[in-house]
Amino acid sequence: MERNKGSSSGRRRDTERGLEASLLQLFDLHNQNSSKLREQTEKAKKEALRAAIRVSDLLVDRVDGGVQQCFANEKRIEHEIRALSGAITRYAKQTDQWLAASHAINSALKEIGDFENWMKVMDYDCRSITRAIHAIHKA
Repeated sequence: MERNKGSSSGRRRDTERGLEASLLQLFDLHNQNSSKLREQTEKAKKEALRAAIRVSDLLVDRVDGGVQQCFANEKRIEHEIRALSGAITRYAKQTDQWLAASHAINSALKEIGDFENWMKVMDYDCRSITRAIHAIHKA
């Protein structure tokens, strides 16, 4: 019986060694799979990061292009505003000159009208004096 016991304990040890070897093999396989999975995850993470950086760069380029276009438009508009402002200033001065010339012409016409009226009054007075002298001379 002891022999059976001894042989049974030997089988148990062999079975335990076999189980231990199987467990070690499963553990190694698990570690290898985990390592591969970590590598794949890291690789996918790096690829995702590269893709995100690329998308970010493309978006920045697109936005920068729009900003540059807006900046160029702003500069062009500012230039046109300065040119229009200068033209407005010139036209305002020219209008003031035309108004001054028009006022001078109006004043001159008024003076001519006043002179003409004075001349008519003088002509009437001279004729009246002439008639009075003729009337005195005939009398």
